[in-house]
Amino acid sequence: MATATARKSKVYTISLPPELAQRAEALAQRDSRTMSELFREAFRTYSAQQARRTLDELDEYAAGRNPKGYTEADVPRLIKEARAQKPRRSVRPNG
Repeated sequence: MATATARKSKVYTISLPPELAQRAEALAQRDSRTMSELFREAFRTYSAQQARRTLDELDEYAAGRNPKGYTEADVPRLIKEARAQKPRRSVRPNG
C-alpha cells in the first residue's frame, strides 16, 4: 500500500501581464531555472531589500536621537560628567 508524502512547499497561483510573463520566462530560460526558482529568488531579493530599508530607517532615526554621535565607549565618561554636575543629596542618619 502506497502512502502519500506530505508536500513541503506551499503552492501559489499568480497572474502576470503578458509582457511581464514573457520577461520572466526569458529570464528563467536564460538562467536555466524553473519559474518557481525564479520567483523564489525574486521574493528573497525583495525581502532582503525591505529588511535593508527598515534598517536604514532605524539608522536614520537613531542618528536623529544621537546628534553628537556618542558611542557606547562614551557612556562611562558622560555618566561621570553628569554626576559631577549634580549636587549630591546628603544622607542623614536616622535618629
